[in-house]
Amino acid sequence: MGFIGQNGAGKTTTIKALLNVIKVDNGSIHLLGKDWLKQENEAKEDIAVVFDEIPFYETFTGIAVSKMFKGLYKNWSEETFFAYLDRFQVPKKKKIKDLSKGMKMKLQIATALSHKAKLLIMDEATTGLDPVVRSEMLDMFREYIQDENNSILMSSHITSDLEKIADGVTFIDKGRLLLTGNKDEILERHGVIKCSLDDFKGIDKDDYISARVSDYNVDVMVSDKVAARRKYNGMLLERTTLEEIMLFYVNREKKEWS
Repeated sequence: MGFIGQNGAGKTTTIKALLNVIKVDNGSIHLLGKDWLKQENEAKEDIAVVFDEIPFYETFTGIAVSKMFKGLYKNWSEETFFAYLDRFQVPKKKKIKDLSKGMKMKLQIATALSHKAKLLIMDEATTGLDPVVRSEMLDMFREYIQDENNSILMSSHITSDLEKIADGVTFIDKGRLLLTGNKDEILERHGVIKCSLDDFKGIDKDDYISARVSDYNVDVMVSDKVAARRKYNGMLLERTTLEEIMLFYVNREKKEWS
């Protein structure tokens, strides 16, 4: 599940609530069918979290990280952990402060995948990484979800990564759910009408999410591409992306923006 929203939308707050790092005002949460408060320790045995910044002491080495997690998780596997470090070419005796950002992220992922977690939660984990490291990470995630018992909740600003890997997407804005569902169905359903300023005047406001207006033309986001093609068949209707969908929904209250 790709978890999408602009800065301040509530993605990290939601993840912190899932982890019981912050208290919620009302409502309830279930992790893998378990109550996140009454069965917190049991639920957390089966989840792993990867943050945008490494949460370990910078003086730790890979060996120290393994010793710490061996005392935290019943299913911790040193063999799996060090196999991942070898695969990622992360030195196990080197202090974390001396590792590159990419290496630190690989260390986090190796940690996350070494105690048989069924749910991997990622909060902006690919932000700031170069394309090669991001590609390696996406390959790892594809391998992880080959096991049908495993799932990923991945919060990311890099929507192109989510288009490559996600089955579903959830958009939130200002702490509220905007859109959720199968990624391919959402992309197939939405589209962008490219038209002139004069043609735009003939489009019913109820037929579009919002419109990006420039001096010469208008891009109009529609949520029902089939109906729009039928009603406005003389206009150019193009496919869209997750990033565009997010932008147009975020500006839905303005209706017209530039």
